[in-house]
Amino acid sequence: MTEPHHGKIHIGMRNIKTACSATLCALLYLLLDRNPTFACIGAVFGMGSDMATSRLHGGNRLFGTIIGGLLGMFLFSIYIKIYPQGGKHILMLLLLFVGVVLLILAGQLLHWPGAIQPGGVMLCILLFNQPVDAYVTYSLNRILDTAVGVLMSLLINRLLPREKITHWMIWLCGGHYDGIEVEN
Repeated sequence: MTEPHHGKIHIGMRNIKTACSATLCALLYLLLDRNPTFACIGAVFGMGSDMATSRLHGGNRLFGTIIGGLLGMFLFSIYIKIYPQGGKHILMLLLLFVGVVLLILAGQLLHWPGAIQPGGVMLCILLFNQPVDAYVTYSLNRILDTAVGVLMSLLINRLLPREKITHWMIWLCGGHYDGIEVEN
């Protein structure tokens, strides 16, 4: 077990794994000629100090994006039935209010309160930042991108658990690494 760093600035394993996950997402998306922004955000949110923390944080981000995206698509579809050309109208405020209430209720009902904040972000982006003809594809792409990023972090955390990296670092550093000493 490593000693806590108590405020010392350091590059630890989580730092390296987070950077690796985000960079691999960006590489994948650049090869596919897609914007990697939301996959990288999913990768950063999805990395935890261990697998359980990664599942929790990544799950919050992914589930929130799904709920916020689906709810946002539903509310925006109501909005464009009334205002087919879009624009900013007072109805959007009412839909936001209803959307946030429904989002919080969904988080409570499904016992996933950590999904409320990322879901709220997705909901606001959909309601206030999307053209009428792009809200469905935007939502589905953000859900997909977030899933790719979260899954990349889960994969990195599964392939490179702390114990394995610590073992490799001790071997590479000749028996001493990060406060851990081992006799050769």
